[in-house]
Amino acid sequence: MKSVFQKTLVRAAETRSFHIERNPSIGRQTRTLANDRISHQQYRTEWHRVERDLARFAREIEELRRQGWKDA
Repeated sequence: MKSVFQKTLVRAAETRSFHIERNPSIGRQTRTLANDRISHQQYRTEWHRVERDLARFAREIEELRRQGWKDA
């Protein structure tokens, strides 16, 4: 799989990660991880759905930064 987007934030011993990966056989996989455990995962074949996930990631990342999370 090829990474299209990846961002990890940390606060103390906690991590939050956001990933979008391209897989030729299934389209794109979007997922979020909390402390290295998958908290949400979707397989997308339509680009507009990936764009929505990316927008959601941006909102979540912005909120986490307001709460004191830092880029890893």
